[in-house]
Amino acid sequence: MTVHMKTENLILTPESPSRRRFLLAGGALLLSPAAALAGAQREETLADDVASVMRSSINNVNPPRLVFADPNEGERWLAAMSSRLARYVPDAAERRRLLVNIQYESSRAGLNTQVILGLIEVESAFRQYAISGVGARGLMQVMPFWKNYIGKPSHNLFDIRTNLRYGCTILRHYNNIEKGNIVRALARFNGSLGSNKYPNAVLGAWRNRWQWG
Repeated sequence: MTVHMKTENLILTPESPSRRRFLLAGGALLLSPAAALAGAQREETLADDVASVMRSSINNVNPPRLVFADPNEGERWLAAMSSRLARYVPDAAERRRLLVNIQYESSRAGLNTQVILGLIEVESAFRQYAISGVGARGLMQVMPFWKNYIGKPSHNLFDIRTNLRYGCTILRHYNNIEKGNIVRALARFNGSLGSNKYPNAVLGAWRNRWQWG
């Protein structure tokens, strides 16, 4: 089913002091096509200034935390999302760790956390060690070639924080290229620009399971 909705700014978080500050500042599980629309970002040439900004984002590591103006709202969000995530991640402590990292890294990149949850559901079904048939890795199915452009060869894309930081940085880059068009940005992220199948799957997951507020 095709998802029809306005695309303007859906992928971005509302402008806030926190967002501006952030912007300045086991074994692998092979995914089958039935399990997820696995990612395959396409290798591309990055302008030096773009690569520099992305590299800075990747290497700026701070302890993860919930980013909410009202801490109580953050705890309500965490409880609600943990309940929804239980079908994929049975352990409560692991759900909390995962959700705090997802909310922190998406907020840090200025992205809509709820859309990122939908993306991860489609990409990996929240499997930390997922690997696609083309070699995309981890929660957000990041292609290893990105380490050569914006990271370090030693970076472990199966590490939760590293994978989320790469994935959110890459998606923000594509969103900038597409001037806020979420459908095209998501298609670029998946390596399927020109097809709406993947964006519709992500937005469908967001609409059906991950909306908040």
